[in-house]
Amino acid sequence: MGGIIKTRTGALASAVVFGALALPALGPVSAIAAPTDLYVDNHPAAKCADHGTGLQSAPFCTIQEAADIVLPGQTVHVKAGSYNEQVKLTRSGTAEAPITFIGGEDKLSPDWTYAQLVNPDWQHPYLHTLTITGAQHLVISGFDAGPAQQENVLVDNSSDITLMRGGAQAYSTIEPDGIRVTNGSSKVTVGRYRMGGMQIDHASGTVLTTSEVGSVMATASPGTVLVSNNVRTGCHDGLVLAGASTGATVENNVIDTDTMSYPPKPCGADTNHTGIRVYTDSATGTKADYNVVSPLSGGPAYDWADQSYDAQAPFTTATGQGAHDFVANPYPTSTPDKPSISPIIDSADENAPGMLPVDLGGRSASDDPVAPDSGTGSGFRDRGAWEYYGFGSVYTPAGPTRLLDTRDGIGTVKSGHSLDLQVAGVGGVPATGVTAVTLNVTVTDPTAPGFLTVYPHGRPLPTASNLNWTAGTTIANLVTVPVVDGKVSFYAGGPAGSVNVVADLAGYYGSKGSVFTSAGPTRLLDTRGATKLSQGGDTVDLQVAGVKGIPAQGVTAVTLNVTAVKPDSGGFLTVFPHGQARPKASNLNWNSGQTIANLVTVPVVDGKVSFYAGGPAGAVDILADIAGYYSADGYDTYRADGPWRLMDTRIDMEYRASGAPTRKAAPVPAGGTLVVDLGEMPEPYAVTLNVTVTRPTAPGFLTVYPHGTDRPLASNLNWVAGQTIPNQVVVPVKDHKISLYNGSTGPVDMVVDLFGFQQ
Repeated sequence: MGGIIKTRTGALASAVVFGALALPALGPVSAIAAPTDLYVDNHPAAKCADHGTGLQSAPFCTIQEAADIVLPGQTVHVKAGSYNEQVKLTRSGTAEAPITFIGGEDKLSPDWTYAQLVNPDWQHPYLHTLTITGAQHLVISGFDAGPAQQENVLVDNSSDITLMRGGAQAYSTIEPDGIRVTNGSSKVTVGRYRMGGMQIDHASGTVLTTSEVGSVMATASPGTVLVSNNVRTGCHDGLVLAGASTGATVENNVIDTDTMSYPPKPCGADTNHTGIRVYTDSATGTKADYNVVSPLSGGPAYDWADQSYDAQAPFTTATGQGAHDFVANPYPTSTPDKPSISPIIDSADENAPGMLPVDLGGRSASDDPVAPDSGTGSGFRDRGAWEYYGFGSVYTPAGPTRLLDTRDGIGTVKSGHSLDLQVAGVGGVPATGVTAVTLNVTVTDPTAPGFLTVYPHGRPLPTASNLNWTAGTTIANLVTVPVVDGKVSFYAGGPAGSVNVVADLAGYYGSKGSVFTSAGPTRLLDTRGATKLSQGGDTVDLQVAGVKGIPAQGVTAVTLNVTAVKPDSGGFLTVFPHGQARPKASNLNWNSGQTIANLVTVPVVDGKVSFYAGGPAGAVDILADIAGYYSADGYDTYRADGPWRLMDTRIDMEYRASGAPTRKAAPVPAGGTLVVDLGEMPEPYAVTLNVTVTRPTAPGFLTVYPHGTDRPLASNLNWVAGQTIPNQVVVPVKDHKISLYNGSTGPVDMVVDLFGFQQ
């Protein structure tokens, strides 16, 4: 290349001399700058050509072609796909202008893409699929190096090398390691990789971070950093430091040396399957902490300076290491009866060297609302290569606060039209991070029969409804609805007409708040046989803390199914926090003689809640059945999901469970029980439903309760013949099913819509 450059320079000089003799001066000659980006794309539509320019309009066909000419400061963009080649990188960048190779696109998993280096003849694999030798200042991101005779990736006598977001998988656990760093290499960082194993020998300052790896062996490699990796070996040692690999850091790793079967099985006595092994010659200056070592292999958790330890406490006592370690199953099973939180959650040392801002899948840290923040820094980084995102939201009681009243200048909602309501940043609701809101929604002054559907803003209108009415009716229902773009939407359906809508905030779900614990249904209040509430004046205080299984301390709110029974005249009920000013909001509205129920979630103050009956002179009996409570303790979080229709007895209905038989259209008979299978929903502990009864032939009541348990005294809905009426229901789940009992002398149809679940 040097000779070619000299020849071209000489030719150019001659041309300038001859030109100067024949032509007037044209000014100085400008050099053509090298492009900052080169491109590789072997897809047919790209019309690639090796020995070309490598520009985006004429990309190279092979990665090696770009690697042979790339200059400091240039970036080589390799289109996602398969490249049947082995690649050798020998050219160097500078500290100020490194050479960068980018394969595929760095999207959140599983949507990320790679440039894959593939050997088309798997029976005769390459010696190494990717080799970096004698190079400095390289950044290589987004490459999946296929199996080879030896290591998939070899880093040899190179420095300041970053390998990020890639793969180096072997065909099996007995194949050679995925990556080897060797022969005086220094300052090599490997992050967000999936590989069969990694060998580090005669290198210094090597960092392995945020990766899935079969095992790691560091020999004669001082300053090695092994941080935030998932190590699973299949009955081999997990992380090993030997041969004077002093001054190492081993932190935030999740190490499992069992058989890799499910369920896990212990390894045989003839195998070495220690979690962390540090030889005597490598212990000086080495730090091990914040690791989780699984004991399921049956082998020692640690071998430090030729002494084995099965548990964290004796290891820490003897060595001073591992003060924040866990020797425990990293993935414990959690059930409603025996909840558990993995020790990896929200417990990492965020200040450990080599920590990346994202996990292996590209996601930033997320705070599990029910796990204590026991790590350093923010406190909620997870150990291992992956951040856990399998949690829902927790609840903050708020209000009751009126967010919407179309009578105050907005005007009625016409049938067939929607109204959008901003809830984020309003009425004490945070501006961001809100996943769902709980509203008490009331319709009043309808001019025709109809229904109301409350649903996430911008989503398709679901088949579910929340309220049903006849002309002139005032009726309320509690609604828990997902929030999208900070808004929820209200749709009025039915014949031509209009209706006023009132929405009172009860609370919201987000990353901070109280945890729901399902309880009951169990009756807490029944004024029948005692003293009715006088409308227009009486307030009854109800002690809830310390009653019927509700904790005596720490309860922030309760969810009650409240029923008004046979009032003397029309009126309303407001349920509100004890000792606070009675709000304008109402929870129940009734006509004379009507029995009607509504679900209520209300903050608890001094262990109590209060009930106020308003309206013209008269009296009313009140029932209150506990559905659950909110507190700082607990494990269940809420997943806003839906609304989805689970059951409609008026039509043939396929259960959501795969392979379950179709239920033929038929009402639930008098005294009958409808069992609803929750299908493929992932093991909910409780569900939030909107349940509607329609076409009843006789008065009655509905009780929704956990499948396989005794039917409780409590009820969720009451109706008269011919009435269509809904109510929100929160009910524990057992055997992945719930039961709905028709307490009537006649058949009734039932519609069940899912709005979310606790898990």
